[in-house]
Amino acid sequence: MLLAVTGRRADGYHDLLSVVAPVELGDTLRIEPRAGGEFALECDDTAVPLGEDNLVLRAARIFAEATGWDGGARFFLEKGIPMGAGLGGGSSNAVAALRGLNSLTGGLLDAAALATLASRVGSDCALFLPGGPVVMRGRGERVEPLAAEAVARLRGRRVLIFKPSFGIGTPWAYAQLAAGGEKKYLLATEAEARLAAWLDDAKQPAEVLLFNSFEQPVFLKFPALPVLLEALGTEFGLAVRMSGSGSACFALLPADAAVEAVRARIREAWGAAAWVAETRIS
Repeated sequence: MLLAVTGRRADGYHDLLSVVAPVELGDTLRIEPRAGGEFALECDDTAVPLGEDNLVLRAARIFAEATGWDGGARFFLEKGIPMGAGLGGGSSNAVAALRGLNSLTGGLLDAAALATLASRVGSDCALFLPGGPVVMRGRGERVEPLAAEAVARLRGRRVLIFKPSFGIGTPWAYAQLAAGGEKKYLLATEAEARLAAWLDDAKQPAEVLLFNSFEQPVFLKFPALPVLLEALGTEFGLAVRMSGSGSACFALLPADAAVEAVRARIREAWGAAAWVAETRIS
């Protein structure tokens, strides 16, 4: 919803302020116990890397190291969302692995310890633990639930998510911001003021909050994104933004939105290979 990158830190990470809303669409991860202290991953999408750099396996190793658990597990991943989309698929799967292993072992870790491990796996992993819209700060490890009144303005909203045939790497997107210097970042004070203004006015819809710092550098490299987003805004009156570091984008849908016409317009612009899915904010 809101993704403001506010500057680069001394440790090489970036600071940000973000409002993130989970949706009902997602992947499915199944876990089976396995003797011998080994972890393995299978997936129905052959494009998904199954090596040690996969976040599910990274999460499993970190869980075992932190708890001293000497068991193992086999993970089965069914993909429901595309890779390279900026939709948090890998991070949410890693959190699912942590939760699954914690349940499998009888709850070795409490909520705070799980959050700590999630932040070790990836900067944005912890946001998937609360199970609802959150505000994320720091490099992504400082997560707090959004106020109930604000959640009510988001939960249940129809969303159309769409992605072109190409993906965008998050490290590349951050590198483009860093290369542009301070002018590429949104001041933290401005980002906080933007969020505060939305939180303080219950009449402001979610559309008012939308912002993404990554759009400027990404749109320069991939003009197919801004051309279509502008067209959807002009032709259908939709509030559209890129999700995360891309390449997926999303549109908040009014109750009377002509979804099939929007779908057709997306495929007209991006071809039959475009991925399009309607879902709701959960």
